[in-house]
Amino acid sequence: MIYKELGVSGAFELAPEPIVDSRGFFARVWDADDLIERGLVGEMRQANAGFSSAPGTFRGLHLQRAPDAEAKLVRCTMGRAYDVVADLRPGSPTYGRWAGVEINAERRNMVYVPLGCAHGYLTLEPDTEVYYLTSAAYAPQSAYGIRHDDPLFRIELPASVNVISEADRSWPDAAP
Repeated sequence: MIYKELGVSGAFELAPEPIVDSRGFFARVWDADDLIERGLVGEMRQANAGFSSAPGTFRGLHLQRAPDAEAKLVRCTMGRAYDVVADLRPGSPTYGRWAGVEINAERRNMVYVPLGCAHGYLTLEPDTEVYYLTSAAYAPQSAYGIRHDDPLFRIELPASVNVISEADRSWPDAAP
């Protein structure tokens, strides 16, 4: 796996290193020991998938607060999405910053979202599916989020948000 640091402490873009032969390719796309050796959370407990038929669909930015905080490993299995990580960790050197990267089925790249960071994505084409692993099971009592247009972060998206849930549109400002 190739790890590329993003602009949020502990967040990475991961890319597989395919071994190509006459049959196609083989690539490792997740390795718990490799994540742990880098000081990241390697134990994943739940897998989730989100499908959006319309481009411009925004999901997020979501996280779970302690004691149910979760790290995520996010991959786009169909279509293209712009993936966003926002740092909400008090005391983090990148608190209040965000990072974004396009993930798509062709590149098979992924984003590692560290504990305490919010995550969301914007679909960039029709029929986009995003699949992700989480280190904790869903705990509604710990669910929290921030808006994609939160003034603390000033996230710049590559396309317009055309579809968004009322819940994702209604999160309070992250800044006090």
